[in-house]
Amino acid sequence: MSVSGFETSAYTGKNTLYAAENRALKDFAYGTKLVRSRVICGRECSMDERCKSFNFNDCNKMCELNLATRREHPEDFNATQGSVYFDADEHTPLYSLTDSSLNRYKSCKMLFDAGYRSSGVYTIYPEGLGNCLRVNCDMETDGGGWIVFQRRQDGSVDFYRNWTEYQSGFGNLSGEFWLGNDNLVTLTSDDSQETWELRVDLEDWENNTTWAKYSDFQISPGEYNLNIGQYDVSSTAGDSLGDQSIYYGYHRGRAFTTKDRDNDATDEDCAQKYTGAWWFDGCFFSHLNGQYYPDANAGSDNGVQWSAWKQRYSLKACGMKMREIGA
Repeated sequence: MSVSGFETSAYTGKNTLYAAENRALKDFAYGTKLVRSRVICGRECSMDERCKSFNFNDCNKMCELNLATRREHPEDFNATQGSVYFDADEHTPLYSLTDSSLNRYKSCKMLFDAGYRSSGVYTIYPEGLGNCLRVNCDMETDGGGWIVFQRRQDGSVDFYRNWTEYQSGFGNLSGEFWLGNDNLVTLTSDDSQETWELRVDLEDWENNTTWAKYSDFQISPGEYNLNIGQYDVSSTAGDSLGDQSIYYGYHRGRAFTTKDRDNDATDEDCAQKYTGAWWFDGCFFSHLNGQYYPDANAGSDNGVQWSAWKQRYSLKACGMKMREIGA
């Protein structure tokens, strides 16, 4: 098989697939998986009789096998920066778009300002990353333009992970995920020439919602210390990140702790004791990466916690997001 000029003999039979750069066929994927290259993605397609075309994203190495082709559904064949689309139609390369023909937006806020109003997964090109980054953009909450870097909603993703996993990120950008501490460092670094605000959205099991916002959000390299500025007094959730608790200390300035890297201020590993990872002090006044429970787990310190709103109560959903507020 030939895939965009690369040959592979992993299977028999002659088959040529043609590429359209910076394009993707939307809403027809029946299978997705992470693979190292477009050649391997093409192999997966050719070995499946259902596969008529595929998308491969050079940014996140996601391979999507499609049940249809661009010719069958031209209205769903869209410009998608960092993605390449393949099918057996020799005219497909005519639909390629060059990188220079597409804007390289650095953030969700820049996408929002350019007219993108639908929340979802986008490709951005932050300063200092040297490559693209797939992110979930919240284009609706509080004026839009937020990069979502954490979400809990159903317990489908295990957040009791080690240092390396939190470093690189995990989960599904369309569901539950952690974007990755290295990515947070890059996004909020001084090289970005931006200052960032942090917003936390929370929901309880009675479907009540609340939020908290902080200025000057930044994650430091090394131990991934949490740097935040002032708590927005118009917030409704209470301050569970910056306010000092008599019993638990506070999280502002604290290093990140995981089950295999103990950086908290106690003799015990708070990440192990409370089954998660966070900017623990001794141990927490908030812990949004705690174990997910299918109910409030009332009366317990275990779970997804924001004590300034509801003490000893595990939340139904939460999300952490960031947005630049100018140089």
